[in-house]
Order: sequence, then C-alpha cells, then structure tokens
Amino acid sequence: MKIEKQRVCIYPKEIQSITGKSYRQSTRLMQKVKKDLNKLEKEFLTIEEFCLYKD
Repeated sequence: MKIEKQRVCIYPKEIQSITGKSYRQSTRLMQKVKKDLNKLEKEFLTIEEFCLYKD
C-alpha cells in the first residue's frame, strides 16, 4: 500500500482562493496569523493553525 504525502503548510495563494482577497491581502493575513501565534517570519503556517485561527 502506497502512502501519499500530504502538505501541511498553507501558502498565500491558497489563502487568496479560500478568502477571495487579493494576493497581497492574503500575505498580510498570513503574517498577522503568524505574529498572533508567536511564529517566526521564516516558519511555515500549517493549514490546521490557519483554520483554527479563522474559526
């Protein structure tokens, strides 16, 4: 049985298609979520963290 690899990080382009905002606004939103979660700028934002934050 082959196990498929699944990504766990989310990118601004995906946030853009989820929220309907522009790419730049999606990048700002991603930066705000990272800041609120005390993540470094270079760290990835997981899909789960984004979903919990926006919930």
